[in-house]
Amino acid sequence: MKIDKDKRLVVLDEELEGISPDELKDELPERQPRFIVYSYKYQHDDGRVSYPLCFIFSSPVGCKPEQQMMYAGSKNKLVQTAELTKVFEIRNTEDLTEEWLREKLGFFH
Repeated sequence: MKIDKDKRLVVLDEELEGISPDELKDELPERQPRFIVYSYKYQHDDGRVSYPLCFIFSSPVGCKPEQQMMYAGSKNKLVQTAELTKVFEIRNTEDLTEEWLREKLGFFH
């Protein structure tokens, strides 16, 4: 999702299905923030499978400061409205990997 600056609304930028975290990072703009809601297939050590809904705020280094402020100011309201609990932030799109996401989710189990 991205912010429509003129309308001052968070809008759906693109919807992707069946995509891995590594493929997702290739879809993200390098110099623009984005809000990502990602359903991840998490395989637990005991064999159980869950599908946690993750909120990832991508705010790459090099974004315009006014863009960063606009996104940062909207993040908490969006998280509250969507009732998301697994909230992560990345500053470099290259960091968005399956290993990174599994590590982050590991804190919740």
